[in-house]
Amino acid sequence: MQKKILVPIMLILSSGIMAMAWLGHLKYKEDLSFLMAALFAWLLVLPEYILNVLAIRKGVGIYQPSEMAAMNLSSGVVFIALVSYFILGEELSTQKYIGFGLMIIAMVLISGSESAENRDKKDL
Repeated sequence: MQKKILVPIMLILSSGIMAMAWLGHLKYKEDLSFLMAALFAWLLVLPEYILNVLAIRKGVGIYQPSEMAAMNLSSGVVFIALVSYFILGEELSTQKYIGFGLMIIAMVLISGSESAENRDKKDL
């Protein structure tokens, strides 16, 4: 049961770190050279990648790979929105909020329905 909760948390945390690596350096675009921005991004990406791979390896057998990918990618898009809004000051339109909400719904649908059906089949 612990892995069932830990794996999504690790994947979501991984997505948050990746969003910072992708966009966080833009806040300092005028102050950082390209090489410094790339170094900053890579320093964030290495622990993110380790966390992501670890979560996926621990999650196999509890979640299907497609479910874990949905958790990671959907939460990644939501984190992109959060970083864009809170760190870069981007205004988010109603259309974007709806789109991000649909991604969260998609993540819940993908990670909820199919896995329950497969677990029931395994129990038989």
